[in-house]
Amino acid sequence: MRKLISVLAVALVAVTAAYAQKAPAKYNQYGVAVQSDVLDVEAQDGILVMASPTTKYKLWFDIRAQADGAVFFGAPAYADAIGNGVQIRRARFAVKGQVDENWYGEFDMDLANGLVELKDAIIRYTGLKNWEIQAGNFKENFSIQRNTTSRYLQFIERPMVCSALTPSRHVGFNVKYAKDWLWASAGIFGPEMAGSEEWTYMADNNKDFGYNAGYSLTGKVVFRPLFKSETSSLHIGGAASYRTPKTSVEKYGTYRASARNSTSINRKKYVDTDDLAGYDHNLLWTAELAGHWKGLRYEGAFVMDHVFFKKDAADPTPKQFWGWYAQAGYLLFGGSQRYDANGGKYTKIKPGKKWGDLELCARYEFLNLNNGNVFGGSAEAYTIGLNYWVTNNVKMQLNYQYNNNDRYANGKGKLNVGLDESGKATKDFTKIVTAAGKAGVDYHMIALRFEIDF
Repeated sequence: MRKLISVLAVALVAVTAAYAQKAPAKYNQYGVAVQSDVLDVEAQDGILVMASPTTKYKLWFDIRAQADGAVFFGAPAYADAIGNGVQIRRARFAVKGQVDENWYGEFDMDLANGLVELKDAIIRYTGLKNWEIQAGNFKENFSIQRNTTSRYLQFIERPMVCSALTPSRHVGFNVKYAKDWLWASAGIFGPEMAGSEEWTYMADNNKDFGYNAGYSLTGKVVFRPLFKSETSSLHIGGAASYRTPKTSVEKYGTYRASARNSTSINRKKYVDTDDLAGYDHNLLWTAELAGHWKGLRYEGAFVMDHVFFKKDAADPTPKQFWGWYAQAGYLLFGGSQRYDANGGKYTKIKPGKKWGDLELCARYEFLNLNNGNVFGGSAEAYTIGLNYWVTNNVKMQLNYQYNNNDRYANGKGKLNVGLDESGKATKDFTKIVTAAGKAGVDYHMIALRFEIDF
């Protein structure tokens, strides 16, 4: 019997080898012979994934749609009208792939409101344990709030200080290390590459004036003493960035910081420094603290921007702009918060019930763009939010927010901020005669978001 089994095994191997030799070769569109692999296709928490059962190849889609609406009320009579509105905040389409055990690629774009904008375009090497080396267009590792995907934000919009001062996506090269209690990142970045507007500025500044594209050096370190815990996390981080003028702006060699009041539907930028000429470089730094315990998640950060100007600038005095925020959320029905250790940020929750979970959130934020003879305005906002995590793929958010802008927050001199001596609305903060504390534009907002990820 053993001899018969042995003979059959040898025959089977021979037949398999013969079939493999006779199997027709496969070619790509350029006529080059290629290796082929049969993929398993499955939905992982509602995300379509195609993966090889024998190799490290994996391809998946990351698609997101967010529909927003907001109403505004309570602004003073002298303020410019604020229009209620709706919009498609994000309509994202991304393809991501681990092409082998060492290389990862990603392409991501946004089609919201009929406008095409490049988001991520990443080439990443993952062949070194605990290390990631990548190039392309992606977010600089500076702010935990900036780096947290919009899918998992606790509020509909990020705080004003993040919009005004912290860097987002730029073309660059970055190295990251993550293991246990330590997370560290360092990179060099060029200009912003988002849409046709930025590219036009870059091309014109290069062609007409021969300006260098500009660069930034950004580094971040995070300590995580609770890395062994399964129910909690503690994120203690700090980052710094040295930044020079970029060609992706309309007026090369100028500095500008601005932000909307934590909303995208009200397009008015009350706090805005306007373009400051003679800009040489700026040094940006932040300190952040975040953590979670079971259903509780909290986060806060302070951001400072030191702006330096050329000696021959009209005003060479350095300027300092700053802001901070503190926020927290709690899952009301037994769910758990989750920390993404490799990304150094927070990710989707684990709901406590079959129907999902509710998260109650609160935030305070402050931004100051007044310094020296620059009056860009300051603003604070109080926000209460309720998030309904319906499934792994569906989320609804409701935010109430009170915005308090000071008398200097006049949108580069375009928005009314008080009454002059004749009782007429004025954009000039020096002409306001209203009693102290009664100037500036204060108002309330109620906003709603529907989101699906698949």
